[in-house]
Amino acid sequence: MSSESELCLFNFITIGDSGVGKSCLLLQFVDNKFQAAPEITIGVGFGKKIITIDNIPIKIRIWDTAGQEAFNSITRTYYRNAAAALLVYDITRRETFAHITSWLEDTRRFGHENMTMMLVGNKCDSPAHKRAVSREEGEQFAKENGLLFMETSCKTAYNVDEAFIKTASIVLMKARDGDFELPGIRVGLEGFRRRRQDKLGRLGSCCI
Repeated sequence: MSSESELCLFNFITIGDSGVGKSCLLLQFVDNKFQAAPEITIGVGFGKKIITIDNIPIKIRIWDTAGQEAFNSITRTYYRNAAAALLVYDITRRETFAHITSWLEDTRRFGHENMTMMLVGNKCDSPAHKRAVSREEGEQFAKENGLLFMETSCKTAYNVDEAFIKTASIVLMKARDGDFELPGIRVGLEGFRRRRQDKLGRLGSCCI
């Protein structure tokens, strides 16, 4: 097992309207559980999980933000310390997709300019007649705004792990490019730096 000094540590936040499934995403990713009627998040919830990408151990810490406007002043303080954000809407509630524009504006206003963001259309297990936002609309919005995109289902676990892992992969790529000062990459990059230096050392002789 890797020591804390060898772990990459990335801070994530989940953002979106109340009831879109942010807490369910967190629970499914961290504990592989589905809760049909989770309690409404008051302020900010929290979870963490260690994953491995390219043999690099990464601890993801996730702050699950409340969707109610009353908590905006609290949750916005977490934006500036996040390396990545998942902007979540419910594909069966069109208003939650319409509000993504406002959530995105907040994220860009209060977060770091180099934050990695993924748009997540949740509840894609719902019957076709309940769908209010097409996959193509989600993809187009993401493309126009420079976001990653996935549809997920917390009930079936479809794409839940993939959403977090794909986002973490982009953050890791930025770290590989030397962006260690990005907020939300807090501690423990020594192991990654050593691996990077070793790789450069092996490649050095053939690249001169």
